Order: sequence, then structure tokens, then C-alpha cells
Amino acid sequence: MKALITWGGWDGHEPNLVAAQVSEMLQGHGYSTEVFDTLDCLDDPEKLDSFDLIVPVWTMSELTKQRARNVSYAVARGTGLAGCHGGMCDAFRSNVLWQFMTGANWVAHPGGDDVSYMVKMTNPSHPLVAEIPDFEVKSEQYYLHVDPANHVLATTRFPIVSWYHSPNGAVDMPVAWTRSWGLGRVYYCALGHNQNVIASGPAYDMIDRGLIWAGQGKAPAQGNLHKLKEWDNDFSNF
Repeated sequence: MKALITWGGWDGHEPNLVAAQVSEMLQGHGYSTEVFDTLDCLDDPEKLDSFDLIVPVWTMSELTKQRARNVSYAVARGTGLAGCHGGMCDAFRSNVLWQFMTGANWVAHPGGDDVSYMVKMTNPSHPLVAEIPDFEVKSEQYYLHVDPANHVLATTRFPIVSWYHSPNGAVDMPVAWTRSWGLGRVYYCALGHNQNVIASGPAYDMIDRGLIWAGQGKAPAQGNLHKLKEWDNDFSNF
């Protein structure tokens, strides 16, 4: 099993530390990992297609259309895509294909990095969250614009901090989910503003399971590549 981990962007999210933790987690499950601090590693679609899993750890960065297409192609063919916090769903704000593929885009975190909030498991029998209890975390609480097709695993209740969104009333915002992209598996968890938030406990367990689940889609996809013919379309806006 092979994983590509690429990190960079805003230093405040400690992308180097998160990437190192992800690499250690995956190696503990028998993966070999290739870690890059550049997006150049996304230039070769055939190389990307050779990985079981891609883990982006970038925030507030720019991704070219071609690199987004290369990742999209690899994931559609079965390579998993998994990540956390701003490293995946606030990675490339101007790239709509990336947002479509990952299932959401960050828009706000009212209260900043000092909010205590609950994370509630919405499907406690699901293998990715089974026996993980609801838990409290003190960190950024991500408000996201979310794809309704996501299979939500955990949520958090807004508003905790009063702001202009408060008159809209209470909403349960997804924190973690799975989704499909072609034949590939996509996993996201909104936790992880700093590496220590996901270094242990329930948050660690959620991400650890999500990484492994996403990487397990490559083998079964190989017997279904013929299905890509009905999905392969060249949309010029992407």
C-alpha cells in the first residue's frame, strides 16, 4: 500500500506536523509513504494513479486546473482521497473541481480558535465511528458549505458564538463524512486546526480510520474500471 502526502500553505495549521503525523499513522498500518512539500507531485497523472491514497495538507493555496484534474482522474479510478480541517476543505478556494470532489468548502469559524463545542456521532454503528463517543473539543468550529450528497458521520451544533449567522437558528453542521468520486473513496474530518487537536483521543481515531478506509478502495475499483466510460466527460469549466 502506498500513500502520497503533500503539505504546505498557511503555516498556522502546522502542515508539516500534520503531514508527519499522517505519515506515521499510515506507516503503522503497513503503508509506504511519499511526503512532499510542493504541489509539483501532482503533475504526473500516471504516478498519482499508482497510489492507494492521496492526503493533501494545504490551506489557502492555489491549485492549477490541470493538477486538480490529475487528482480527480486518479481518485475516479480508485485512489483514495482523505484529509482534515483546512488542509483539505480550505485548501484551494478558487478551484471548484476540488470543492466538488472533496464535498465542501470552509466559509467561517465564529469565535476563532477558542471555542468549546461538542462533536456528535450521527451514525454510531458505522465502522468509522463505532464505539467513538460524542466528545468536546476546544478549537476552531468549522462552518462549511457542504454537499448534500455527503454521507455524514459526525456533526456539531451552531451557533455556539453569537454572530450574524445566529438569527438563522440552530443548525447541525457536518464535521466528518465520506463520499464517492467515480470509483474512489473520499474522507474528510473538520478537526485539526493544530496538530495536537488530532494527536490523540477520539479525533485521532476518527482520522486514523478514515485514512485507512479511503485507501482501501483501490483494489475493488480495478474490477470496475469499465464503469468510468459512462462518467468520463470533459467539462470545460473544470
